[in-house]
Amino acid sequence: MNEYRPSPFNRSGAIAGAPGEVARNQVLRNTYWLLALSLIPTVLGAAVGLYTGINRVMGASPGLSAIVFLVGAFGMMFAIEKNKNNSLGVVLLLAFTFFMGVMLSRLLGFVMGFSNGSQLVMTAFGGTAIVFGTMATLATTIKRDLSGLQKFLFIGAVVILVAALANIFLQLPALMLTISVLAIVIFSAFMLVDLQRVVNGGETNYVSATLAIYLDVYNVFSNLLMLLGIFGGNRE
Repeated sequence: MNEYRPSPFNRSGAIAGAPGEVARNQVLRNTYWLLALSLIPTVLGAAVGLYTGINRVMGASPGLSAIVFLVGAFGMMFAIEKNKNNSLGVVLLLAFTFFMGVMLSRLLGFVMGFSNGSQLVMTAFGGTAIVFGTMATLATTIKRDLSGLQKFLFIGAVVILVAALANIFLQLPALMLTISVLAIVIFSAFMLVDLQRVVNGGETNYVSATLAIYLDVYNVFSNLLMLLGIFGGNRE
């Protein structure tokens, strides 16, 4: 990328002038590097949210928090895509993951309120890692093109988003559980499709690839953590 020279990455988001197989491997490798790097600002953002009390403010105003989340997330995602071929795209992506970490702090604060909260967080992290490893393996072994599933998965994601927004006001426990279960299924499938697209060469920009896969991982982790907190939280 222009004036961006960390060793794992090339100078541009897209790989140009390389044979197909080499280009695909380069995009996949750079995507994994950037995905791993993106976890650092996510953890920092979560820590900031927890230790500054932002998580409690969000908990007291869920409607306002939802608006901030939607405006911030979609605005930053649009900016990342507009700048995916220059160094600003990487900077914006890392800023986005920091923001997502701050937004995650509300859920983390809820879970850490349990005596076994740390264990639940690590369990959710381990479960997400297993899902990611499974989807990455399937992405390299399944020969059938799964890109046709994107339309249906996108519709499912929109339904989940609308239901989650509605439940801010409805406060229905059964709906919340249903949303979390469906989100894990849908975003695990999204993860498979997004990874396969990179493996097959359908995605040639590692910034875009990282953004898509990060969102999949984030949603699987957060919804798995929600379920573990509800069913496995210990107040003693």
